[in-house]
Amino acid sequence: MFNDILRSFNLEAEEYRIEKFGEGLINRTWKITGVINNNEFILQQINKSVFKAPQYIAQNINKINNYLSEHYPGYLFVAPLPTVNGDYIVQYNDGEYYRLFPYIKSSVTLNTVQTRDEAFEAARQFAKFTNLLAGFKVSELTYTLAGFHDLSARFEAFKRVIKDAHTERLAEAKTAIESAYKHQAIAEMHQAIMSEQMIPLRVVHHDTKISNILFNEDHKGLCVIDLDTVMPGYYMSDVGDMMRTYLSPANEEEQDFSKIEVREDFFTGIVEGYLSEMNTNLTNTERRLFVYSGKLMIYMQAIRFLTDYLNNDVYYSASYPGHNLVRAQNQFTLLDKYIAAEDRFMEIVLSTQNQRI
Repeated sequence: MFNDILRSFNLEAEEYRIEKFGEGLINRTWKITGVINNNEFILQQINKSVFKAPQYIAQNINKINNYLSEHYPGYLFVAPLPTVNGDYIVQYNDGEYYRLFPYIKSSVTLNTVQTRDEAFEAARQFAKFTNLLAGFKVSELTYTLAGFHDLSARFEAFKRVIKDAHTERLAEAKTAIESAYKHQAIAEMHQAIMSEQMIPLRVVHHDTKISNILFNEDHKGLCVIDLDTVMPGYYMSDVGDMMRTYLSPANEEEQDFSKIEVREDFFTGIVEGYLSEMNTNLTNTERRLFVYSGKLMIYMQAIRFLTDYLNNDVYYSASYPGHNLVRAQNQFTLLDKYIAAEDRFMEIVLSTQNQRI
């Protein structure tokens, strides 16, 4: 397999060491290291079960790469390398799609956010990416995952699945279902934002977990990576997902909910990092929705886990009975603690916005 794929990029497999790389849950990834010349690359197989049209991903990234190369040539953008035919993606005879990236030497990735400074650096890099693309025509990009962060649609899907869910699962999920309806105003707010077009579409990453940032060896941010979900969207997706995944030392898999908390210093790091790049580019409405962004993304993920549990775990893999219900309860716990700190978080945002960043 590797012989033909690498030959498409003018590489000979016997001249390279090939080893699995990273802990990604979606795409399969290998590091390709030259035995003689020490050249290094990242080879990645795109998951067609998630991304139904991989060619759209390649088109989006190529358009963004061309724009950044022209307008910001000094910006580090890790774009796929062309094949010998000039394509940026290759389909192997197994029907799978592959692309090759340069490997950025002396770079590191993190799986968890350990410090406030790491939260700051990650937020700054995601904001810088969106800010540099402020002049790019968002309409030129294709949606690689339609409705990915559409909370209104997710909530409607949740209400539909309740009608057909098994009575045993409905009983087990009673408390979580009550939590979903208790916070329904978050979904209603999202619907109002969308229907009234209160904020502009932007080029956003949509998957701002810490592992999608390259750091240098001193843990200073270099750039964003894993660009498959880059498409038109709203800044709330990126800001909110950072809050969801950075604030608590316990992730969504934690079964001991007493370990879930929201760390104010990490929230401050996200705010300061993001606004260091985007402060002057945000509209007044976007500024007012900064804290809401966290509620949006935490609630949406809770709804997605709960919906999947009620739908017999057809989307998220379950390692034990009730796994997706536990994930949903975990996220509702995080949401409650986030809301409890909402007033203080708003003070931090307002204070940071008024500073010269």
